[in-house]
Amino acid sequence: MTQPDFFQADHALIEAALERLLPPENTPPQTIHRAMRYSVFAGGKRIRPILCLEAARVFTGNLDGAVQAGCAVELIHTYSLIHDDLPALDNDDLRRGKPTNHKVFGEAMAILAGDGLLTLAFQVLAEAPIESGRRSRAIAEISAAAGTVNGMVGGQVADVEAGGKQVGAEMLEYIHRSKTAALIRGSIVAGAIAGGAAGNDVERLRRFGDSIGWAFQVVDDILDVEESSAALGKTAGKDQAQQKATYPALYGLEKSRAIAADLESRALRELDAYGERASRLRQVAQFLVARRS
Repeated sequence: MTQPDFFQADHALIEAALERLLPPENTPPQTIHRAMRYSVFAGGKRIRPILCLEAARVFTGNLDGAVQAGCAVELIHTYSLIHDDLPALDNDDLRRGKPTNHKVFGEAMAILAGDGLLTLAFQVLAEAPIESGRRSRAIAEISAAAGTVNGMVGGQVADVEAGGKQVGAEMLEYIHRSKTAALIRGSIVAGAIAGGAAGNDVERLRRFGDSIGWAFQVVDDILDVEESSAALGKTAGKDQAQQKATYPALYGLEKSRAIAADLESRALRELDAYGERASRLRQVAQFLVARRS
């Protein structure tokens, strides 16, 4: 499946906002801002901010708040990639088809670039043009999604500790739903909140986000086995080489594909209530499962 027709327009909207929100390279201290911008503008698909944007679109035509919230999530996501690639964690040389941040700027500056992006993300959220009560809820949602309790950092901890060990289905699910699905879910829920969704709609989008985020990581596991480094823009085969806990390792490729398809169906059913209003969000979800990189 190719990218939806509107994907590039959303991508351009996010790129322009990120350009506006990030300090220019010549802002002192220049090295840290070059390092931050290097990874942010290294060619990401902007999946999380686009999901945030399209979740808001289900409920409103005013997308300014969702764009800024989505950019904040992208900054958090990029910080996590910089740190994940460091020698102490995944020790990778390639990200988005380019040398990883620490290979270009050194480990110390890569750590600080991640710190800078995480800090900037919450300034961006705090200044987002969203009604104050809803803005606070969006900040809390994204903070939790990026944190230690069933969030991204907690999932990364479990992933590190599971390396080289036999991992069962329950722990594998925890790692995937925390390390990857949580921030995707947070993007979608924050978009719904920014768009003015009612409480029951927020919860419906939460269930959608949890399922499609989980499916996204299962597909990522499959692609690590099936695709080349050139196609992925990162080192292929790393999961197997590092004995990572993955769905293909536990279930094999065929069952992993079936699990991803079931999660996709579960996610899409949550959007049935919105009909055509959710057509773009539905297309993004389908693309995330069908993608080959």
